[in-house]
Amino acid sequence: MTFTDLGIETDLVDALASQGIIEPFPIQQQTIPLALTGQDIIGQAKTGTGKTFGFGLPLVQRLGLHPAPGVKALIVVPTRELCVQVTEDLELASKNRDVKIVSIYGGKAYEGQIEQLKAGAQIVVGTPGRLLDLASQRLLSLANVEVMVLDEADKMLDLGFLSDIEKLFSQTKPTRHTMLFSATMPGPIVALARRFMNRPIHIRATDPDEGLTQANIEHIVYRAHSLDKDEVIGRILQAEGRGKTVVFTRTKRAAAKLVEELNDRGYSAGAVHGDMTQEARERSMAAFKAGKKDILIATDVAARGIDVNDVTHVINHTVPDDHDAYLHRVGRTGRAGKTGIAVTFVDWADMHKWALINRALEMGIPEPVETYSSSPHLFADLNIPAGSKGRLKATPIPKAEKDASHPPRERSRSRSGGSTEGSTRDGSRPPRERRRSEPADRTEADAPAASPAADGSTPAAKRRRRRRRSGGSGGAGQAGSGEGSAAAQS
Repeated sequence: MTFTDLGIETDLVDALASQGIIEPFPIQQQTIPLALTGQDIIGQAKTGTGKTFGFGLPLVQRLGLHPAPGVKALIVVPTRELCVQVTEDLELASKNRDVKIVSIYGGKAYEGQIEQLKAGAQIVVGTPGRLLDLASQRLLSLANVEVMVLDEADKMLDLGFLSDIEKLFSQTKPTRHTMLFSATMPGPIVALARRFMNRPIHIRATDPDEGLTQANIEHIVYRAHSLDKDEVIGRILQAEGRGKTVVFTRTKRAAAKLVEELNDRGYSAGAVHGDMTQEARERSMAAFKAGKKDILIATDVAARGIDVNDVTHVINHTVPDDHDAYLHRVGRTGRAGKTGIAVTFVDWADMHKWALINRALEMGIPEPVETYSSSPHLFADLNIPAGSKGRLKATPIPKAEKDASHPPRERSRSRSGGSTEGSTRDGSRPPRERRRSEPADRTEADAPAASPAADGSTPAAKRRRRRRRSGGSGGAGQAGSGEGSAAAQS
């Protein structure tokens, strides 16, 4: 079956063919014909199986070749990364049409987004917060929206986003065409979604013989020690055939620490997490897609926005919170029909959490094998060459540590080539009396008291006796003067 067989017009088919997209995925085969008729749809399919084109192609085709200016379609997504990804896919599909698409999300300046809206953009892809912000300022009007889509709808309809989604729906007309898509769609979310839809059809594009996890992804689970994880990851990154790799961490701090550690070990890694500016996140994601960096460290903020077809490995540095989060994380590999490997580390304290995920996904791994960086099965499971270490280059010793290894006295001696301050030429210490800091031109009063003579008298006492014998202080002064003169003359 081809896209033409599904009713997609020639210019859209040609745009897809230019990127090597020829055959539709099952979710596209089932949703596109219904979406073209205006039927409300709840579409469910595993990650990486083409859901974006499942709603994007009917949406673009409905607008026509030359749509009038003004917002006619709204696609709401939970993350900035997914917003960029969906926009790129729609731009690809509509490159042969006079359709303008704008991304609306936080972390970037308002001016550029407002200019695109004023220029007549017909399709808006955005996150709820920024969309409502612009709508409240009357810079974005949703009154004429004909098609509304919630991508990753399970995330959009949970308690964190629900109030914002309700406000967005309230600003559109009741006759709009509504579509919801996600990889996971719990029953309560489906019931909630029906509030915003008109007799929707729930489509599940899955193989009856396939389990809850993707069959083209190999799942490997290890019970690992937290202090050994970096070394284990370093060795996995040397596995034969490894391509681009995504490592998921639980916290932003852990992501920042791990990217620094891997770069120090000689790997080329970037990061995407909430503490980074939007520009830094986009640069990191662009470098990863372009292959300038082959490792991406991310928190769950990016688990729904990384659409890169050549990711071969996903590593869960820590266990996800639930089985839905697990599916979205590991779904970054094995996309578009390719195979992938998902490695998950389970800490001893997280065994209960893993037990729930294992039971929900029927994975059959209740007790992950205890694994260390030196475990033989690690090398065998992941095709790691024997003898591989987790470091590509030696860690440079910081200057402060080098200085600390040489005491100041030794550094001074090694630089001068001679003795240090307070030492003799041969390096020995001088006697204590010679080390005492004393002026060279001391007066008699500054000098230490002389030792007494043999008869017990001191020189000062003898001078006093001589002055008394010479007849008083004046005489003594004269006598002293005379004695001084005679001494000077002699």
